[in-house]
Amino acid sequence: MEEKKCFTSSAIEIKPLYTAASPVTEKPGEFPFTRGIRKDMYRGRLWTMRQYAGFSTAEESNKRYHYLLQQGTTGLSVAFDLPTQIGYDSDHELSEGEVGKVGVAIDSLKDMEILFEGIALEQITTSMTINATASILLAMYIALAKKQGADLSQISGTIQNDILKEYAARGTYIYPPKPSMRIITDIFEYCSRELPKWNTISISGYHIREAGADAVQELAFTLSNGKAYLKAALEKGLDINVFARRLSFFFNCHNNFFEEIAKFRAARRMWAKITKDLGATDGEAQMLRFHTQTGGSTLTAQQPMNNIVRVTNQAMAAVLGGTQSLHTNGFDEALSLPTEAAAKLALRTQQVIAFESGVADTADPLAGSFFIETLTDEIEHAAQLYIDKIDTMGGAVAAIENEYIQNEIAATAYKYQLEIEDGGRIIVGVNRFTQTEEVVTDTLRIDESIRTIQIEKIKRLRKERNASEVASALDNLRTAAKSSENLMPFILVAAEVYATLGEISDVLRSVFGEQ
Repeated sequence: MEEKKCFTSSAIEIKPLYTAASPVTEKPGEFPFTRGIRKDMYRGRLWTMRQYAGFSTAEESNKRYHYLLQQGTTGLSVAFDLPTQIGYDSDHELSEGEVGKVGVAIDSLKDMEILFEGIALEQITTSMTINATASILLAMYIALAKKQGADLSQISGTIQNDILKEYAARGTYIYPPKPSMRIITDIFEYCSRELPKWNTISISGYHIREAGADAVQELAFTLSNGKAYLKAALEKGLDINVFARRLSFFFNCHNNFFEEIAKFRAARRMWAKITKDLGATDGEAQMLRFHTQTGGSTLTAQQPMNNIVRVTNQAMAAVLGGTQSLHTNGFDEALSLPTEAAAKLALRTQQVIAFESGVADTADPLAGSFFIETLTDEIEHAAQLYIDKIDTMGGAVAAIENEYIQNEIAATAYKYQLEIEDGGRIIVGVNRFTQTEEVVTDTLRIDESIRTIQIEKIKRLRKERNASEVASALDNLRTAAKSSENLMPFILVAAEVYATLGEISDVLRSVFGEQ
């Protein structure tokens, strides 16, 4: 009888038995950080437990944030609705049907004030999943921190701000690549002076994976994008030992337990070498710090309670892989935005892993495993082949412009779907162990009236604000956009006088055009 062959999701063959591997000589906290970025890892400090939340109005999302903080979450993570992500106010005709649906609607600083009502920004870290309009949302956050009297040097958090993966995998871009990269590097420069604890970008493999990439592609394309940002900042004359300290990453965690752990270990090693090759000498600038979210695309609408097991498996892999921050999905997210009960259970999953499982008691618990060490090496090798090919094309921007990355993701997604349909890949409850559907009635639905509420708020805002101050701020921003000046101070002034997100975006559209 022919021996069965097994493969990871990235088509790396798994041997029946591993009896040797490269020796483990490095320690956690040492270059190239394969075993973790801190010598004591979670013994010194647990990962930040975030729950991605945001829906409806700022008022409703604020209630959810207070609920999550009461349940023990240690960091907030903001989801924005689609109009906010692509630079349209709630009253824009293209916003119809989308206001408050996949995240919270933020039209102006007024909404940001409501969103964080009763929450001291100096005492919490906030991650904002925002890209094309990241500069505007960051400006609003800074404006609110100033109104709270916070010390900006102590404000910490993250903006995703990763536009390259939007062109390749997600689609919420506004401007062409060149001006988009300018805005990103302007943020790097501004924050290095004004917000030294702020993570200026979260280079995201998450959405690349959600679009259909496998683990190796997620790693390779994400690190290639990271190289592009490093080079763009260096071309602007920024010091890699300063700005690279505030770069972070955002990875997905799927179901293949050992492959995901090895992916995270390989990612740290590879990024350390990339930054060193580009001139980084400071250990903090060579470290790959990352947030993990469990795999949204792995959740099933069929037998949704099975998702609790999937999320637990993925969360455990992320912790064993050394994540700095973690979001666990609600079991009902294949059906709707998570209910409070599902969000609480997802958070409790992290807390049980942290305080009951023992996996946080020692750094890199699986180090030295013949299988883990070999798989880490193999994933690194496979990802490096992709990176080398992208480098020969001229880098990530060129690879995206000629659609190489998009085509590779699409081909992998198609292959994955065929495997499910022909039964070669088993999804419990979907193509094996199926049953008559259980009905889940307790789901979260967003009322269409949200847009009406937001439009009324915008009308009031425009009556109450100083119109001449807004016009002056927008004119100054337009002039700056036509020059080489850093845009962040001008965006901040516009936000502070209550210019709307759409108005600021339209000024930049008028100068940069649209992709």
